[in-house]
Order: sequence, then C-alpha cells, then structure tokens
Amino acid sequence: MSILLKKIGKREYAYLAYRAGARVVHKYLGPAESGRVAQKISEMKASEKVREEYRALFWDTDLKNIHIRRNAGYIIERVLELGDLSALSWIQGIYPARKIIEAIETSRKISHKSKNFWRIWFGVADAS
Repeated sequence: MSILLKKIGKREYAYLAYRAGARVVHKYLGPAESGRVAQKISEMKASEKVREEYRALFWDTDLKNIHIRRNAGYIIERVLELGDLSALSWIQGIYPARKIIEAIETSRKISHKSKNFWRIWFGVADAS
C-alpha cells in the first residue's frame, strides 16, 4: 500500500493505492491538506520502519536502514528466530501468512528447531 497525491486544478488530493489481484486500486482519502489525511500519511510513513520497541532484535543494524518491504525476509527471520509473541503479532499485521511461511521454508538463518516449530504454528503440512 502507498499513498498517492494527485494535483487537480490548484488542489491536491490523496489516494490509497493497493493491489487487488492483478489490478491496482486507488481509494480516495480526501484533500491532502485535511488533518485526517495528513495523519494517515504520517501513519503510513511510520509503518515503513521498524518500531523502536524491537531494536533488540536488530542489534547489529541501524533501524533507519531497515525498510519494512525491501527487507521483509531479514525482518521475518529475526522475529521468528529471536522475537516474542508481541513481535510475531507485529509481523503478522504487516506481512501475509504466505510470505512468512515462504521465509520459513527458504531461510538459511532460521534454525531447524525454529523452522519445525513455525511450520507447526502456521499449519504447514510437512512439519517434521
């Protein structure tokens, strides 16, 4: 999801852009100068970064350099290997379950024990 600003005449309007299958949908949010829209834009920008409360999981990296979408695999690996239920809940709110399961299956950094646990947790049939 991202927010687009379109200029129509002399005013700017905000739209929320997201994928629905193969289509890109633009949902109208309102005039860009609206307080509600400005708050939504700031929330979207804040959600692109790792929260300060999870700094301990990313001890070896500057949080400013971690982007939620670009570094999805790295974030998922760290949370599944070192995180708690709060961190798990956080990533489940950001990433779809299939992306987390894909990271479990392809990661070299998640231990065999953790992979096994998470396969059972997410209901993957071939857990061993």
